Amino acid sequence: MPDALQPLAEVAGNLAWIHDERAQELFRRIDREGFDYQRDPAGILATESAERLAELAADSAFVAQATAVRDELHRSLEAPRWFQRRAAGDGTPLRSVAYFSPEFGVAAGLPQYSGGLGVLAGDHLKAANELGLPLTGIGLFYHHGYFTQELDLRGRQRELFPRLDPNAMAMTAVDDVRVTVDVAGSPVHARVWLAHVGRIHLYLLDTNVEDNTDEHRLITDRLYGGAKEERIRQELLLGVGGTRALAALGLTPQVFHINEGHAGFSALERIRVLVTEHGLSFSEAKAVVRPGSVFTTHTPVPAGIDRFPRELMEKYFTSWCREVGIGFDELMEIGHEPDTPEGEQFNMAVMSLRLAGQTNGVSQLHGEVSRQMFAKVWPELPVEEVPIAAVTNGVHAGTWVCREMADLFERHVGSDWPEADPKRWAAFTAVPPSEVWTVRRSARERMVRYVRARLRQAGINKGLGEAQVAWTDEALDPSVLTIGFARRFATYKRATMLFRDPERLRRLLLDADRPVQIVMAGKAHPADEPGKLLLQTVAQVAGELDIRHRLVFVEDYDIAVAKVLVAGVDVWLNTPLRPMEACGTSGMKAAFNGALNCSVLDGWWDEWYEPELGWAIPSAEWQDDGDARDAVEASSLYGILEKQVVPQFYQRDVDGLPPEWLKKVQTSIAVLAPKLESTRMLKDYTVRHYEPAATRSEELAGDNYERARALVRWKRYVFRGWPSVAVVSTSFEQLAGDHGARYRILAQVTLGDLEPTDVEVQLIHGAAEPDDELTDPVTVAMTHQGDGDLGGWHRYATDVQFERSGNFGFTVRVVPHHPDLINPAHLPRVAWAPHAQL
Repeated sequence: MPDALQPLAEVAGNLAWIHDERAQELFRRIDREGFDYQRDPAGILATESAERLAELAADSAFVAQATAVRDELHRSLEAPRWFQRRAAGDGTPLRSVAYFSPEFGVAAGLPQYSGGLGVLAGDHLKAANELGLPLTGIGLFYHHGYFTQELDLRGRQRELFPRLDPNAMAMTAVDDVRVTVDVAGSPVHARVWLAHVGRIHLYLLDTNVEDNTDEHRLITDRLYGGAKEERIRQELLLGVGGTRALAALGLTPQVFHINEGHAGFSALERIRVLVTEHGLSFSEAKAVVRPGSVFTTHTPVPAGIDRFPRELMEKYFTSWCREVGIGFDELMEIGHEPDTPEGEQFNMAVMSLRLAGQTNGVSQLHGEVSRQMFAKVWPELPVEEVPIAAVTNGVHAGTWVCREMADLFERHVGSDWPEADPKRWAAFTAVPPSEVWTVRRSARERMVRYVRARLRQAGINKGLGEAQVAWTDEALDPSVLTIGFARRFATYKRATMLFRDPERLRRLLLDADRPVQIVMAGKAHPADEPGKLLLQTVAQVAGELDIRHRLVFVEDYDIAVAKVLVAGVDVWLNTPLRPMEACGTSGMKAAFNGALNCSVLDGWWDEWYEPELGWAIPSAEWQDDGDARDAVEASSLYGILEKQVVPQFYQRDVDGLPPEWLKKVQTSIAVLAPKLESTRMLKDYTVRHYEPAATRSEELAGDNYERARALVRWKRYVFRGWPSVAVVSTSFEQLAGDHGARYRILAQVTLGDLEPTDVEVQLIHGAAEPDDELTDPVTVAMTHQGDGDLGGWHRYATDVQFERSGNFGFTVRVVPHHPDLINPAHLPRVAWAPHAQL
């Protein structure tokens, strides 16, 4: 690299170029086609000829532009952001967060992701950079990544695993840091790579080093490759090795955020360190680790959770049990899934739930599903009180919004549009519709050119001749209503729903006056045969001669393909089997670009759908037969397309614009944009999870962990005394009031050896159903009134006001209470009184 181009190399080496249009233009000047096709500046520089680099170095205007972009990058890394302003204002207890994820989808040129989980993790880092959060990413570097997809002439998916060269990527080796992890009695060594995402550091561990055996060098070979033993090794390296890497780097996070259960072993490593290096007992170490742990669950189905059999856990964790001084069965109990045989399987999600202070799903509906799915971990609690909250995902708009739409936002919302509030976004409804239509048409035209090139290249890769791929020049029409469907090919996502009625589909595609075209993309997991069959069906239908110009499948779906598709389609289609979609962020990316969502009410769409923003496909959950349910929902989808979507798009005014369509587009953007941006998501995490976790983590670690030790002593005292805790009587009396009905609820409880300060007596009230179940119950702490009717009894009371008529009921319960107990649910002891009606 010539010295004059060092600023260019520095820009390529920081993944902040992803949302820097000036930086992107630099690399387009070097290789426009290569950049737009793969969006990999580091790869472009690594493969460019010396002659071309020398030519650029001699171009003073280019060097000046590269230097200016580099200097702006430096300024952006130092500028105070939201978090710094927050710290300078009201203050914040948060100093550092470690964010663990098995995959990170930051950029197409760093292919360390398989799908939504990794892309969400990448957007998490980018949003942290935008906000100035003190966050560090921890993951693994997979030398063969996930896989590159090719389809054969029958439409069957083939997986290719080209070897990745870390030296040709936007990463550098951290030469002075090595990590060693005990893997079934053998030391396994890992080097550490560093990728910069703006001001955020992402560290990736890599076992492909000479000190390891050939077997151990393959631990970081493929993402999600191999059987359970390969998985447990990867997760051991991620959780334990990642935690050790942080220590070797001199980092001491207050908060450990585990993105899905794959990194859950991090908590076990932190417990080990506290026991062996700080002299805590196992129980005391757990009490220290839990407050600073945040766990995000992403799967709405039990099958998506890693479970390891006892023999594997014994192989890899027997020595850990010896170090921390517990029996192996005690470890297995941490990961024991209720209603399964004890000691046989270790559930990674259940372990993470039991060792995390805070847990969340990734949409409000997913939070509800997760509370139901994991309710048996807390059998004493009603489902609605299971301690799993929700932070709805967001997307990094700077990555996903096309440059023309970003320009429009900058002019009408402001230069800081990604962080604009709803009031400022509301102004987007006043943008001249012609400007919006021009942007939408430009993005659609670019997508058509891009897809044609991909289709052509895919055919050539299959060995087809020029004459056989000539049809791709006419594939798609930039003036036609375009529907997009791109995601992982799993059966519950139902990619073939639109294919259930082939003739109805053909009428939509081939209508002479109001045609529809469909662009599809996605990968099936290499081991998912049903998913592969779905994909093959799509590919075969897309290959039929009479419709192949209207229905196309784009191979090898990745971030680069997704960026073009979400910007270019008019409708984003999502057909999951409700409620199996945890969030569905691809529809968010499309909405930011002005596409309208047409989706089953699942994930985020269930939360924020309104008729003026898009279309909801009715979910036939009442239909028990799966095939019949699919048929009902497919018929509804056809009807929505035929009677609403197509007519609105093709209804034009005198200027050739679709007024009702554009009104919907502008309303969708104005209403959804401030909700969908990933900075909103990170602010939610910071305020609701990171800052409280940081405070509690510091408190429990204070005074040489004395508060943690005291908490453990108190828990033991409560466990011993709890059998004597009971609600012995409840009663109520009506009070005089100006309006409505006002009641005083009374309760008497026995506490045995416990003190009133050790418990909270709670009233739970709500509308009473005929079966005495309470609807929308409200929980209120009752006040201790002194001694009860008999010795050892305590009297509690509280007043309740009812503003409407109807049947109301209540119950009373006693739960443990301590200032250092994060949630009463974390100490599973509850004493209930029977329900009573008012």
